[in-house]
Amino acid sequence: MNMAFQTCGLRLCKAALFLLFSVFVAGEGQYKGFRKFNQAQDSSQRAALDEQWFTQKLDHFNGADSREWKQRYFVNEAFYKPGGPVFLMIGGEGPANPAWMQHGTWLTYAEKLGALCLMLEHRFYGKSHPTVDLSTDNLRFLSSRQALADLAHFRTVVAEARGLTKRKWVAFGGSYPGSLAAWFRLKYPHLVHASVATSAPVFATVNFPEYLEVVRRSLASENPECPQLVKKASDTLRERLEDPKTYDNITKEFNLCSTLQIQTEMDSAYFLETLAGNFMDVVQYNEDNRGFEGVTGTNITIKVLCGVMSDTSLGEPYARYAAVARLMMDTFSMKCLDATFSTYLRDMTNASWDGPAAGGGRQWVYQTCTEFGFYQSTDSPNQPFTGFPLAYHVKQCADFFNVSAEQLVAAVAQTNEHYGGYDIRSSRIVLPNGSIDPWHALGITQDITSDVPAVFIQGTAHCANMYPARTEDPLQLALARDHIFVLLQQWLKQ
Repeated sequence: MNMAFQTCGLRLCKAALFLLFSVFVAGEGQYKGFRKFNQAQDSSQRAALDEQWFTQKLDHFNGADSREWKQRYFVNEAFYKPGGPVFLMIGGEGPANPAWMQHGTWLTYAEKLGALCLMLEHRFYGKSHPTVDLSTDNLRFLSSRQALADLAHFRTVVAEARGLTKRKWVAFGGSYPGSLAAWFRLKYPHLVHASVATSAPVFATVNFPEYLEVVRRSLASENPECPQLVKKASDTLRERLEDPKTYDNITKEFNLCSTLQIQTEMDSAYFLETLAGNFMDVVQYNEDNRGFEGVTGTNITIKVLCGVMSDTSLGEPYARYAAVARLMMDTFSMKCLDATFSTYLRDMTNASWDGPAAGGGRQWVYQTCTEFGFYQSTDSPNQPFTGFPLAYHVKQCADFFNVSAEQLVAAVAQTNEHYGGYDIRSSRIVLPNGSIDPWHALGITQDITSDVPAVFIQGTAHCANMYPARTEDPLQLALARDHIFVLLQQWLKQ
């Protein structure tokens, strides 16, 4: 279940190593999901001064329910010129990270085009709390449809209050918010003139084994032997898990917080997925320029991981796999690895806003169970990992939210029925994706029409075009950013 953080998120991470989907966000790094966009700790003193609050409706689809709540948003007027467009950055599955109000390609565009910049935090993430807690009953108000209606109401009220009704509004988002950016233009074309929908997984699917297939190809692009070595290590670990006599050694080798106990299939799947997550997250964000978000670990790249996996001085591939796990723990200053499913279950079923998964993990998994699926299973033979099949992911929906497999399948079908999946019939939506990013498998990588173009960027990862430019960026990435700007220029003249 990988997603990114609020602004570019999607892998829901588990072991504090994972990244969420959304580009903007700052998360806790504790869940599994869109491998999460990595979390920038939402700690900036100045940001607290800048945050503003919008009175939002709890349920946009029930006129008899008048309950309201306060939704957080941010404003940057530095580049605005009278008559200029309004740029709206869409928050995702984690706290909205105010760093995006100072950094990012969208601000480069804003400066050139004289745009007012706004960022709206997604309901149920960060400080945007529509309900008193995260009980399953209250989470019924968490959905992409309610989030789009939040955007529509925010756009309407802010435009009236600030005299911006005649301005052209442009939506931006990366990862899950990239999908929201595309769908905002699709569903509310009278409110948003154009959208930049980066790394957007627009097709919902219960099983997403292609994610790990892309991870394999991305590792192989660095070194063809790399995924083969990972597979050997992963297979060895899976075999050892079947013999309890190995558990003491495994505990030491992977620096686990408590002696390994495997009593159910869920226990072994969670452990194996946690370790695979080291590779999944690094591939998803490989060489993305994410430092400004306050993210750690950006120095760990595919090249680094494959270097460790190829280092014969460390011993057999299994020992190198353990070395990768220890490297990641050192990078994130983790004293030990808690890879027990029982702890994860306890955290994910804590419905308090102060709970360990309230940064986004519980909420995002709820959205996967009730809207998207996106489960990154090991069901394909064409990938190096083993041991976390679709059934493991599906059972979590029942364990955490009492959502059955049948309900999940129906919900995912309904999402595609509502938004159209790959068949986006709209205009003025540009859909950038990176070839290294596993999420591109659920995105648009070829033009739908000349007015709904794709930008497929070779050699880049999740949301790469959204991050600030730097001199060492590959030419393809620089050209993609320029191409998107030219499209915006053209569309704003229409």
